[in-house]
Amino acid sequence: MAVHRATRPGGRMKLARFTDGGPPQIGVVTEDGLVSLSRAAPTIGHDMLGLIRAWPEFETEARRIGEAGEGVTPIGRARFLAPVPRPGKVMAIGLNYADHILEAKAKLPDRQMWFAKAQTSINAPFDPIEIPTEESAVDYEAELVAVVGTGGRRLSASDSRAAIFGYCVGNDVSERNWQLQSPQWTLGKSFDTHGPIGPWITTADEVGDPHTLGIRCFVNGERRQNSNTTNLVFNVWDQVEHLSQAMTLEAGDLIFTGTPGGIGAAMTPRRYLAPGDQVRVEIDRLGEIEATCRLALG
Repeated sequence: MAVHRATRPGGRMKLARFTDGGPPQIGVVTEDGLVSLSRAAPTIGHDMLGLIRAWPEFETEARRIGEAGEGVTPIGRARFLAPVPRPGKVMAIGLNYADHILEAKAKLPDRQMWFAKAQTSINAPFDPIEIPTEESAVDYEAELVAVVGTGGRRLSASDSRAAIFGYCVGNDVSERNWQLQSPQWTLGKSFDTHGPIGPWITTADEVGDPHTLGIRCFVNGERRQNSNTTNLVFNVWDQVEHLSQAMTLEAGDLIFTGTPGGIGAAMTPRRYLAPGDQVRVEIDRLGEIEATCRLALG
């Protein structure tokens, strides 16, 4: 597992799912490590969805437990798990950074372009990314991921801010051969392990405006993507408003908000991921995720 440069939260509330060799737990990330909410408040268990739903009532207690700092698991002894392992919905927007639109030789969209990722694509932040076959065209896409909290239906843009629980780092891994076989992208976006998220959720009140965050992707140490969420074509509030006109957004739903330019498919020659490659995605103030690619097992 990578050693994270963002292990010191600076007072921000960061919530992680992790294991220290036993059952999964939910913990508060502190300067000293992970303080288990699951041990201090057993009714929480390891259910992040339940915690998100109960957050208005439990937030004060969670902060108290985190500040008390009892029973800390050092970062180096923890294995981070996907913060939301089985979200009800995983929605992702395409062509939402101007430089990515340019490299895709597409027109600036006048409406939002959405696709779904299967919930089984969600992966832990430092677990391997599987390359299906030697002939696969697997690509990386660094993305800010919004985690729905109160959610709702037919929200206005002004109401959308309150609908979000927090944010994490994501990689919308894409199998381009499968993606481009059909105008519907879902299969190419939904291979197992192709949705790593984490390393934790930083709560929305601590992030503030999510449209000021640097976002980067590195492959084997080479910077491939480098942008800022200020460059989103449709911002997070626009996205929440639009989605909620069609569907009820519920606690724990994930919204992949788009990727900037620099994807492997746009390079000459194309530079797809191969077994052994190391892929790291960083977002300012939210941390980083990193995975080793490996050929799918069985």
